[in-house]
Amino acid sequence: MILVTGATGNIGTALLKELHARDVGPLRGLTRHAARVIFPEGVEAVEGDFAEPASLKSALEGVRSLFLVSRLGSDADILEAARQAGAEHVVLVSSITVQTHPHLGPAGENLAVEQLLKASGMAWTILRPTQFASNALMWAASIRGHETVRAPYADTALPTIHPADIASVARVALTEPGHQGQTYTLTGPEPVTARQQAEAIAAVLGREVPFAEIGRQEAHAQMAAVFGADAAEAVLDVTGGDVNEELLRVRDTVSQVTGTPARTFRQWASENADSFR
Repeated sequence: MILVTGATGNIGTALLKELHARDVGPLRGLTRHAARVIFPEGVEAVEGDFAEPASLKSALEGVRSLFLVSRLGSDADILEAARQAGAEHVVLVSSITVQTHPHLGPAGENLAVEQLLKASGMAWTILRPTQFASNALMWAASIRGHETVRAPYADTALPTIHPADIASVARVALTEPGHQGQTYTLTGPEPVTARQQAEAIAAVLGREVPFAEIGRQEAHAQMAAVFGADAAEAVLDVTGGDVNEELLRVRDTVSQVTGTPARTFRQWASENADSFR
């Protein structure tokens, strides 16, 4: 039995589809509202809340492999619940910032979860993706309203990753031998700037998407209202304010692990065009 947490998220949705398509055996998707979710036929929807690890007990029953999106609750309690339930292998989504920006608070939190997993006694695989292509959904309301997209560091190019590629690597790690004890740093196939992302969305929509670069102070004010001041500072550092070669480097890990080239941002934009219409 494989349990996918974050089953309705950008990675989890794609992962369940891949696992189901390959008929890998019993599958469960964890959600806080099982009655509202429609999973592929044969995928069991189970209800649980990371904020209450005790609620995960029934979801973990019989689970041997777990896909875990971290920092959504007490990871120590969640991993202990998985261990007690008999889980043998955990594939953890961490962050590339653990190695590129270890001094930042969120990176330290991700590293702490990695260390908890390694000390748990369960087998592990750690995924460290870079910036998600799906972060562009933050612009969706502005684009639908034919308003100007406003973003900082407009011409800093990061190797943004399609969430489905994270899912593909996770699927391989969960179902094929040779991936336990491995840490995979994941990027997209090419660097892409915020300005180029807006242009790619405009191309798939067939209309202009106005774009304007804003300063860090204005961006911080907007982000702090959503993420908090410290998290906003960290996001701004890793999206342009404090980049380094390790963060900017394109890696071919996705193709090495899955045998399929990583998807481009343009492909993500095409697949998600309706979100911007």
